Amino acid sequence: MTNTVVEGRTIDLTRLDKVLYPDAGFTKGDVVDYYASVADALLPHLRDRPASFVRAPRGVEARPFMAKHVPPGTPDWVTVREVHRVDGKTDRQVVVQDLPTLLWAANLAALELHTPQWRLPAEGKADRLVFDLDPGAPATVVECCAVARWLRDRLERDGLPSYAKTSGSKGLHVLAPLRPTDSEAVAGYAERLAREAAGELPDLVVHQVPRRLRGGRVFVDHSQNLWTRTTAAPYTLRARPRPTVSTPVTWDEVAGCEQPGDLVFPAGDLASRLDRHGDLLGPLLDPSRAGRLPDGR
Repeated sequence: MTNTVVEGRTIDLTRLDKVLYPDAGFTKGDVVDYYASVADALLPHLRDRPASFVRAPRGVEARPFMAKHVPPGTPDWVTVREVHRVDGKTDRQVVVQDLPTLLWAANLAALELHTPQWRLPAEGKADRLVFDLDPGAPATVVECCAVARWLRDRLERDGLPSYAKTSGSKGLHVLAPLRPTDSEAVAGYAERLAREAAGELPDLVVHQVPRRLRGGRVFVDHSQNLWTRTTAAPYTLRARPRPTVSTPVTWDEVAGCEQPGDLVFPAGDLASRLDRHGDLLGPLLDPSRAGRLPDGR
């Protein structure tokens, strides 16, 4: 065990040599170091959003699991908030507000960080819209990029600027900043655009859930705009065979994607990308960039 003091908080770091990504030899210590290296860009995207973790304490090959509830032994300095469920009851969830909490979570082998599209205390008031583009084989992220460009242009016609990031898995996310808007209205608008995309690009897009419909096409998942749903946060690792990251990308990179590997970013690439580009999703955090849905809501 290693006791580390970060911003006045003592964190017990354990088993840092434990290999969590066997294919890459990437250890828990590497996970902690990675999150420390991207914290300045990541933390503003986590602030005031209840976090769900995908944990893999025995490594990515041993069934990672989603964890929403506050784990036993959580330090009293970690921010915990009550969050409503569909049934009206509440759950206690961690809110990652600072670097000590981020590194504490990394030490739990919380490889993935997922958050809703709203911030506390305004549950269900979305400050961003998201489309999760999921390719059905043999389609890849290359096809996702074509759909993302269609969505960018369509959103622009409604006065909404948009930004892209990789999912860190197979697909792509398209996001737009919003003035706080009822999540139900945002979800309805996103569904309308997904249906419109499927109508205009029938050989490329599907907006329905059944996987049997997705072969060779891109599923435009609009459901993550519902207030109960979450999306992989920018800069989160993914619990995949290798430590890939949900990485913000430029629209030029989206347009230039010719092979699936063109938009795969391992953890080791992120420091240099941040040096080169800064936080490409910074505009999502700027209220002056936030738009309204076309019906004025």
